[in-house]
Amino acid sequence: MKHHGSCLCGAVTFEVEGEFEHFYLCHCERCRKDTGSAHAANLFSSTAKLTWLSGEDMVKRFDFRSEGHIKSFCTVCGSALPNLQFDETLLVVPAGCLDTDIDLRPQGHIFCSHRANWDHELESIPAFEELPEE
Repeated sequence: MKHHGSCLCGAVTFEVEGEFEHFYLCHCERCRKDTGSAHAANLFSSTAKLTWLSGEDMVKRFDFRSEGHIKSFCTVCGSALPNLQFDETLLVVPAGCLDTDIDLRPQGHIFCSHRANWDHELESIPAFEELPEE
């Protein structure tokens, strides 16, 4: 299986060949800061291969306090990008940077004890197909 992805500005493109083993929505404080959202949506693989197709020199890797919370991103637009963790044995791919569909659905929410206070019962609020009109 091959997946393609890119950053928002298109400067960085990549390919992932192989299968994802896990898909989690992480609510920890670091992932919320990374994404500016309620959670990160990350795919994990211990066997897939990452190949940068363009813009590899524009990818910055940030390891928070060298504690293993790693984020890679495009230095032009700031979009989250894949990275290798745990001595390059685990590929972590932010699901939103993929341009191809994946068959795997999220398998769970993790670090729920760290959820933002506003991140509850979100399915009960109105949903709009586009930006709502005032």
